[in-house]
Amino acid sequence: MTASPALAQDASVDERLDRLEALVEGLIERLDAQAGEAEQQNAAQAAENEAMRQQAEAALEATRALETRQAEMSAKLVDPGVDNGDGFSVGKTRITYDGYVKFDAISQRTSGGQLPGNSILRDFLIPVAIPVGGEASGFDTDFSARQTRFLFKTETDVGTDHKLTGLIELDFNVTEGGNERISNSFTPRIRQALISYDNWTFGQGWSTFQNVGALPDTLDFIGVTPGTVFDRQPLVRYTNGGLQIAVEQPETVITAQDGSRVIAGDDQLPDVVGRYNWSGDWGNFTAAGIVRQLHVSTDDLMGVDDSAWGYGLSLSGKLKVGERDDFRFMATAGDGLGRYIGLNIVNDAAINMDGSLDPIFTYSGFAAYRHVWSDKLRSNIAGAYFKADNPVQLTTNQVTDESWNGFVNLIWSPVGPINIGVELMYAERTLEDGRSGNLQRVQFSTQYNF
Repeated sequence: MTASPALAQDASVDERLDRLEALVEGLIERLDAQAGEAEQQNAAQAAENEAMRQQAEAALEATRALETRQAEMSAKLVDPGVDNGDGFSVGKTRITYDGYVKFDAISQRTSGGQLPGNSILRDFLIPVAIPVGGEASGFDTDFSARQTRFLFKTETDVGTDHKLTGLIELDFNVTEGGNERISNSFTPRIRQALISYDNWTFGQGWSTFQNVGALPDTLDFIGVTPGTVFDRQPLVRYTNGGLQIAVEQPETVITAQDGSRVIAGDDQLPDVVGRYNWSGDWGNFTAAGIVRQLHVSTDDLMGVDDSAWGYGLSLSGKLKVGERDDFRFMATAGDGLGRYIGLNIVNDAAINMDGSLDPIFTYSGFAAYRHVWSDKLRSNIAGAYFKADNPVQLTTNQVTDESWNGFVNLIWSPVGPINIGVELMYAERTLEDGRSGNLQRVQFSTQYNF
């Protein structure tokens, strides 16, 4: 209601501008028609006519500029501060946002036991949680929208010599709250919170050791979980072209002599990561290395204060195949990498009989092929593998020895922002004593990106 007088005034101004533009254009036409006669008149008269023509053209240009400004003013009355849906400004800070709404319907069975109801273990593949040694379950079906995600980005004008940006990302995954009986209300959680100033990044984000861009196009939360580096944590990172160097949060995770997990919390030095990224028309390739100090103090296990070094190398990338297909991969190996691989399938180290640390060696990897059938239809097929060299005499034979999985999917995008897909997955976990359990899953998902 309050905008109506302004809009009516805009319409009146537009009518007057149209009439003025028509009069000016008519004057120019008459001057053009008299051009032949002007050539036959004296030079003074011709110069006068040319001056009148230039003045008329200037008036026409001013009229069109006024129309443009009037249109901009009208747009601001309707939607102040918003530029084509791309965000809005507050002072010197530009704020944009994106994310997605995702619905998952999953039906799965496990051969070695029952996954608990209303549990995150049912929402996506967690290899270490695949049951072993129990009775097979039936197919259990769950609906969820917990992967829905929202992300804010900011960019503040601090002059031409520097660049200052921020990022905050939220979702509802792996959090408390909600139940399938009444509300399904889950608590939001922070995924990423980053400050970037020129070449420096501070905050919580994806580990520099992980190449997120190599992950396949999947309906499952990760897809190739057993074979991928996967970690978000607080960090300080320096970037210069393809080079990245970072110090990141340390956290030593130990397997006690009864096979249980102990998180020591006595770390002294940050994890140090170096990485280099190459890219071109062929795709992209990343090499990343990590060095860690694993530490346990006297208030934890067996009263011993000890440290050991962990290290690892990860090679990954996405290579273009033909015009639209691509091949994605990762291969990672190292000592004391436990919590970085496959959602912590095994731990970083075991405890020797004298209480000292014995880092656990692991290797893992995945490969995925993406085929685009048409502008609206694509498929992915992928497989992943993980293997640990556990010192069984220190960890017992009830810890995970290896895990693998494979999946295939078909994804349809009827319009750009919408993905509708179906995915079939098989996953398996084997213990050091040789027993194994598997998971079979069919998943249907709809995702709207905004």
